[in-house]
Amino acid sequence: MNNLAYKLKEKEREVVQHEIKHVTKKKKVRLPLGEKLIYVTFCGFMLFGSIQFISNQAALYEANASVQKVEEKVKAQKTVNMDLNDQVKELSQYDRILEKAKKLGLEMNADNVKVVSEK
Repeated sequence: MNNLAYKLKEKEREVVQHEIKHVTKKKKVRLPLGEKLIYVTFCGFMLFGSIQFISNQAALYEANASVQKVEEKVKAQKTVNMDLNDQVKELSQYDRILEKAKKLGLEMNADNVKVVSEK
């Protein structure tokens, strides 16, 4: 009788184990078509936005690079202009002009001098 009782307990354990297996089965979750469409649309908008953002950043980078190049050219031109202004001031000194005039054979006549003022 002990063996019989032991066999019954084994069968009960098997039945309980089979029942537990059936309970732990996972059910597949299926998304409705509308939700799938919403998710795909959302992903599409995110992709489009990302691409648009990156292209705008690239355009801004190119614009900034060109602005910097133009600023460098302007700075170089200002330097050249300042150097030329300094040369003009040097070359327009009275002593130098008088010396050049004497080399060309001109004389200084105080009665024939006219003063011109700059505007």
